Amino acid sequence: MDVSLLVSQPSATVPMTTDRSLRSRAQHGLELETLLVSQVLEAFIRDEIGKFGISNAVVGLSGGIDSALSCILASRALGPDHVLAVLMPHRTSNPSSRIDAETLVNQLSVPSVVIDISAAVEGLLDEMTNGPSDLRRGNIMARTRMNALYDQSEAFNGLVVGTSNKTELLLGYGTQHGDMASAINPIGDLYKTQVRALAAGLNVPSVIRDKPPSADLWAGQSDESELGFDYTIADHILYLLIDEMYDATDLVNDGFDAALIATVMHRVETSQFKRRLPVIAKLSNRTIDRDFRYPRDWGH
Repeated sequence: MDVSLLVSQPSATVPMTTDRSLRSRAQHGLELETLLVSQVLEAFIRDEIGKFGISNAVVGLSGGIDSALSCILASRALGPDHVLAVLMPHRTSNPSSRIDAETLVNQLSVPSVVIDISAAVEGLLDEMTNGPSDLRRGNIMARTRMNALYDQSEAFNGLVVGTSNKTELLLGYGTQHGDMASAINPIGDLYKTQVRALAAGLNVPSVIRDKPPSADLWAGQSDESELGFDYTIADHILYLLIDEMYDATDLVNDGFDAALIATVMHRVETSQFKRRLPVIAKLSNRTIDRDFRYPRDWGH
């Protein structure tokens, strides 16, 4: 994508700063008051789950930083006994992922269950004669995990708490109806760098915080190698373009790589369908999600 196609005019909404580069502006803008943010997100979890007379939450715990943070927030909001951590390893998963997840379970004293998804995943793969790619296998694993997680949601009488951060959601880096599915998502407005900061403030174990981010969908897989760029620089670009509403040309003039900006924005644009409900063909006067639109808790 030609970065010049993204924008052609200087930003009309946000003036260029003269006393601070855009890089430092992004870094400053991504800083968090961890105590305040934690209080807001804990209240969000309590309020959104409590609206429906439910007091429990279910979290798919992978051993990664995002699910660890969601689990800690839910535990602080509802109490440890009201949060079920669901560990869903596959035979190809890194054994350290389960160890790290169990470390957090022990730290929080939350109930947990282990559901090995290997048989379910392999059963589906055995029926596919055209040799699924790593990506297809990963998507099947992610959707199998969500199937198990929603079953546990019913068994535990709790809502599924999401674990997708803002960077992943904007880049479309997740499986639709898989790891992107949830009833509520407390960390969906936190960029990856902010997740790291809040996780440190809430004492997520360092072994989880410090390891390279990975969906652990196949051996050696890592988020940043698959994306082709570092989360920190991606967060700076996304923050400036999405939150601050700068133009791509502003970032290029400040020294950001034009090709990387184009790559990031291409992912944002082409993954928009993942961030919206399915489009319904309009035939009536009141089409769902266009004219028939009410808050999620309408009627309560």
